Amino acid sequence: MSNKSLHRDNPLALLRLLQLTSPALPIGAYAYSQGLEYATEAGWVHDEASARQWITGVLAHGVSRLDVPVLALLYTAWQQHAIKRIDEWNDFLLAARESSELKKEDTHLGGALKQLLSDLQLPAAQQWPTGKDSSFANMFALAAVHWQIPLVDTARGYLWTWTENQVSAAIKLVPLGQVAGQRMLSAALESIPGLVNQALLIPEEDIGALAPGLAIASALHETQYTRIFRS
Repeated sequence: MSNKSLHRDNPLALLRLLQLTSPALPIGAYAYSQGLEYATEAGWVHDEASARQWITGVLAHGVSRLDVPVLALLYTAWQQHAIKRIDEWNDFLLAARESSELKKEDTHLGGALKQLLSDLQLPAAQQWPTGKDSSFANMFALAAVHWQIPLVDTARGYLWTWTENQVSAAIKLVPLGQVAGQRMLSAALESIPGLVNQALLIPEEDIGALAPGLAIASALHETQYTRIFRS
């Protein structure tokens, strides 16, 4: 399959991508802040500027350096029905999570998406072994391959849905207004195409995130006294 952007040959591809990245997708992504809740509690994030810096920083140095390259490898593996490669990169991504909360979040979202895809009659999701953890990126890649969504758009959609969830969390936590949220989304969106292009060129041996603030915030959130998010 070509990695070119969405084209006329498959008019449903764009709609399927919108479905896969919709906030209405019933997987519970709204329940997670990925350490942002602790960052606001600690005062690291306290206004629109610091929230934008946090979100775009994790996007550039974390998600686009780890999740997106692995997403691309999983996408190719699902295309080729390479089960061993799928298992290896799924396990790699889960092992790369730097706190218990981040790993639980990933397996929860992956499991919820797996169940949804099974309910939508995707055979590969139905055949995923019972009791085996799946990352969110793994099931996201499976759905994209099944629905013939090109890889580059799959990666852009993945970063979009992560960014939208983070902005939504910031609006509640800082708190910020809806217009401020849209300004942050606009700033992040401008960087996503370039980040995807870079991510798809990362060699396998160089895949990995460098976001120590996220790791610290997530670990400390596990013992935060009062909280509204699960991570």
